[in-house]
Amino acid sequence: MLEGLTAAQFSSRIGESFVLRLDGGEPPELELVLSEVAEGPVDPRPPEARRAPFSLLFRGPASPALPQRIYKLRHRELGELEIFLVPIRRDAQGLVYEAIFG
Repeated sequence: MLEGLTAAQFSSRIGESFVLRLDGGEPPELELVLSEVAEGPVDPRPPEARRAPFSLLFRGPASPALPQRIYKLRHRELGELEIFLVPIRRDAQGLVYEAIFG
């Protein structure tokens, strides 16, 4: 499923919520909001042999701070996705997590 995802599928969903399920965690779920979609450098291989790289930034609450790992995210239209998230910064609004697709 993840192999077929593209930046275009997420670009129209900026500002939308993704629910992150915490297995055995407290709270059991967190809301992450998609805040940015960025396309990566152009891959020289033929289009049928690759996916254009892109990254996603999600904004979450300040607590709990989640370690980098694969998380199950649920979106009302995209369904359930298992995405590797990395915390990249903390600011006054909470934590920002990044997912990179290559």
